[in-house]
Amino acid sequence: MQSTRKNLRRALLVLPLAATAALCGVVAFTRDVHGAAEKIIPLTVKRFEYSPKEVSLRRGVPVVFEITSLDVPHGFNLPDFGVRADVIPGRVTRVRVVPDRIGTFTFRCDVFCGTGHEDLEGEIIVTQ
Repeated sequence: MQSTRKNLRRALLVLPLAATAALCGVVAFTRDVHGAAEKIIPLTVKRFEYSPKEVSLRRGVPVVFEITSLDVPHGFNLPDFGVRADVIPGRVTRVRVVPDRIGTFTFRCDVFCGTGHEDLEGEIIVTQ
């Protein structure tokens, strides 16, 4: 009787640990199959330049642009992916993008920031 109780206690202690280990294995497997976690890409903008001006991405890999204005309010508009955000000086604007097709796509400022505003743009190049 006493050994049955010990086995039951042991099972009750081991079961949650086994379930947690199995769950961690499923999560790790899911991350491997579907790719890594979001990639963070810092992006700065100032009159009249994005830096970097060209960003290379892989199709299906989620990214988060962390955009900072170094001078005045700007915009970030990436119409091919339906993304638009205001970029305010002193704040980091986070924009999540999951590129779903291959090609070259233009992002631009859509908040007038002075003469030269119309040339404030960059490119995202998405590869396989």
